[in-house]
Amino acid sequence: MIDLRRVTDLWRRCDVVVRDLPFGLLLAVASLLPALHGKGTQVGDMPARPFDAPAFVVIALECLPLAVRRRWPAVSLALVSLGFVLDQFRAYHVFASNAMPIALISAGAHLERHRRVTVVLLSVAYVPLALALGRLGATERVEGYVVFYLVLALAWGIGAWLRSTRAAEAERRRHVAEATRAAERTRLARELHDVVTHHVTAMVVQAEAARYLTAAPDRLDATLSAVTDTGRRAITDLRHMLDLLKADHDTDVGMPSAGELRTLVEQTRQAGQPVEFSEEGSPAESAGSAEFVTYRVVQEALTNALKYAHGSPTVVRVRYGEKEISVAVSTSGSGSRVGSPGGSGRGLAGLRERVDALGGEFSADRQAGGGFVVRARIPAGSPS
Repeated sequence: MIDLRRVTDLWRRCDVVVRDLPFGLLLAVASLLPALHGKGTQVGDMPARPFDAPAFVVIALECLPLAVRRRWPAVSLALVSLGFVLDQFRAYHVFASNAMPIALISAGAHLERHRRVTVVLLSVAYVPLALALGRLGATERVEGYVVFYLVLALAWGIGAWLRSTRAAEAERRRHVAEATRAAERTRLARELHDVVTHHVTAMVVQAEAARYLTAAPDRLDATLSAVTDTGRRAITDLRHMLDLLKADHDTDVGMPSAGELRTLVEQTRQAGQPVEFSEEGSPAESAGSAEFVTYRVVQEALTNALKYAHGSPTVVRVRYGEKEISVAVSTSGSGSRVGSPGGSGRGLAGLRERVDALGGEFSADRQAGGGFVVRARIPAGSPS
C-alpha cells in the first residue's frame, strides 16, 4: 500500500518550481478543452475568434510561467502579462487567461524588490492596452475598464495581504523563540547559581576552617575529606546541569526534591554550620514542582547562613500540608564571615521568582537580635 505520509513528505521536499509546475500544466490542458473555449478572463468585450497556431503560444505564455511564480515572481508576472495582452489582442479568450490574477496574487505575495515600481508599470501599461483594444473594435465602456482594473488591483492586494500575514507570523514565531531561549537561559542560570554557590561556599568555609586545625590531625583530615566530598558533589551536579543541555535529556531525572533535604542539611553540618532540622507531615504525591522549589529555598538559605552567619545556630523547619509547603530557615546571630565569598543578591531574587511562579509567597528579612529568617509558602499540586 502507498504510504500517504511518505508521499506528502517527499512532495514537500521537492523544489518549489516542481511543485508549482503541475498547476500551470493543468491550466494549459484545461484551456484546450472545447467546453472551456471563451471562458477566460477578458477585457474589451471583443468577440472571440477560433484557435489557430498562435493561440498555443499564448496558452504557453500564460500557463507555463506559473511554475516560477514563487521562485521568480517578477519573471512569471511579466510573461503571463505578455500572454494576456496577446490573448486580448487576438481575442482568443482562452481559459488560460485566468492565470493573470493568479500571477498578480503570487507577485503581491512573493515579490521582494521593486514592488512599487511593478505596480506603477502595470498601471501605466494598462492605459495603452485599453486604447489599443478600442482601436481594434472593442465595445467596452470606460467604466468596464475601470472595474477590470480594480479587479486586478484587488488580486495584487490579496497577495500583499498574504505577504504581510506571513511576515507577521514569522515575526511572532521569532519573538516566541527569543522568549523561550531567554527563559531557558534564565532557568539554567538559576540552577547553576544554586548548585555552584552552595557547594563552593561550603568548600571555601571548610578550607578556611582547615587552616586552624593543623594542630589536630584527626579533625584536619575529616575537614579535608569533607572538602573533597563537597567538590565531588559539585562535579556531579554540574554534570547533571550539562546533561540538561542535551536535546534528548529527561527533565525529571536527577532533579532534587524535598525528600533530599536531610542530605542537604547533613552536608551543611559537615561544613561547620550547626543546623537544627525538623519536618512535619509528608510530601503529597502531586507536589511536583513545589518539592523542587522547597529544596532550592532551603539550599539558598543554608548557603547564605554559611556566608554571613558561619557558626551561628541555624534552624530549618518544613511543614507539608495538603495544599502547600511551608518553609522557615533562620539564624540566631550574625556569626562569622571569615573566608566566605560575597554574594550578588541573585539567589534570593531567583527564589522569589520561583515561588511567585507557583503562586506562593516568599520573604527574606533580618531579625531584631541579629541573623535573618527566610520564609516561603509554596502551593503544592503543580506537576513538574
